[in-house]
Amino acid sequence: MSNLISSSSTRIKTAIALVLVLLIIGYIDSYFVTWLFLGSLLIIAIKESTKLFHIQSTQLFVYSTILWAVAYFYQDPEDLVFILGMIYAAILAYTQNLNKKIFLPLLYPTASFLFLLALYKDFGMQSLLWLLVVVALTDTAAYFVGKGIGKTKFCKTSPNKTLEGVIGGILFGSLIGSIFALNDLTFIQSLLISFISSVASVFGDLFESYLKREAKVKDSGSFLPGHGGILDRTDGYLFASIIMLIGLRVIA
Repeated sequence: MSNLISSSSTRIKTAIALVLVLLIIGYIDSYFVTWLFLGSLLIIAIKESTKLFHIQSTQLFVYSTILWAVAYFYQDPEDLVFILGMIYAAILAYTQNLNKKIFLPLLYPTASFLFLLALYKDFGMQSLLWLLVVVALTDTAAYFVGKGIGKTKFCKTSPNKTLEGVIGGILFGSLIGSIFALNDLTFIQSLLISFISSVASVFGDLFESYLKREAKVKDSGSFLPGHGGILDRTDGYLFASIIMLIGLRVIA
């Protein structure tokens, strides 16, 4: 019992610290600060992904650091994923001595962090707040609805998830999340983007669960006491950010 209380206390303290950091970054609303914050998370997330993908390569950190530095100045940061992919492919073709697995962290989590940066760059801090609310509500509501009325297993990858919980989470994330949408969107547009982002966040969480099962680990890392690693806390956002950015570019 004492271990459970201690674990819960640590989890709560970490959550409070995270909220405070996010509030400060949101209040400052500086492109440089946001870029620096996301970049720091990316480096940690890449380190965690090497464990999940069973990769040992210092090249990844060099490439990713250069990529993120370029992203600061580049108009559409998400384009850089394709440029780096071409560079990887060229090196592989020329040397025939490149570990093909190092492509994987380029897609997850690097690409998603570039989409997060692009989302902020194109639509401002309010879009990140909107994303935060949608994903957090989806995850939280799915847990409580699942605990309350969940009976049907969602899928084998995450046996603790229930279909009822997932549906409840998406409903809450979509409806309440749309309240925090960009001011110039109609209610229908806000609801639609919130909905598809909420659905994407569910599968982002599911994908990381799949990677952890394949790697036979409980958490992606231990950077956040009581919560696990950066990927454990950002998994839903890594999929939802891509969908929200595309949705906004199509609709807005």
